[in-house]
Amino acid sequence: MNIIILGATSGIGRATAEIFLSQGHKVALCGRHTDSLNALSEQYQETSMVAQIDVTQHDAPDKLLQLIADMGGMDLYFHCSGCGKQTPRIDCNVELHTMDTNVMGFTRMIDTAYKYFADSKRRGHIAYISSIAGTKGLGASPSYAASKRLQWIYGEALRQNARMNGYDITLTDIRPGFVATPLLSGDKYPMIMDVNTVAHAIVKAIKARKRIATIDFRYKVLCFFWRLIPGWIWERMTIKTK
Repeated sequence: MNIIILGATSGIGRATAEIFLSQGHKVALCGRHTDSLNALSEQYQETSMVAQIDVTQHDAPDKLLQLIADMGGMDLYFHCSGCGKQTPRIDCNVELHTMDTNVMGFTRMIDTAYKYFADSKRRGHIAYISSIAGTKGLGASPSYAASKRLQWIYGEALRQNARMNGYDITLTDIRPGFVATPLLSGDKYPMIMDVNTVAHAIVKAIKARKRIATIDFRYKVLCFFWRLIPGWIWERMTIKTK
């Protein structure tokens, strides 16, 4: 299987890439910074390649399509690129940067992968990391929660679009809880999960071609109860990690 992972420099993307490579898949490792990608690629010289792609740049789709051509085709596009930061006092620059990456960058790359599969008329699979944060608006990180909700709805819409047009394209929405990655460094998070454990669960969900995978079961329970909280009560709650 030919796999492209965007956001493989660290965290979930890197851990997942290591699993796929260890299983013998051909994997293209992509991200803004290539030093760590090259280090990983050297361990799997026969089955890996590296590409520098920044999802916030307008040339990112062209780079992705060129990479697909260089690989000889793509079977799975896995989008792990994202950012987020708590801004209880609201920092406009942080909010806009989050939206640029998680909304514009996400849309730019997911659409490119989707159109590739649609235009080539081949069976395709798109998986992406969203978050349980899309369940409710989070006062400590408004743009992050909102951007993740958009990703939920965007994937749902593309599934319907694929059905309408007869495309054989699967979309898997991965919704982790708190994971011990550089993105969450410096804060104290409850029920934090080991990145390698999460990566194995993600690979399992992708291979099962699941529509939605909330990781793990504790967060499924948490989100179930979050959804039951009326808006007027939720607005009076303090949801933060520090």
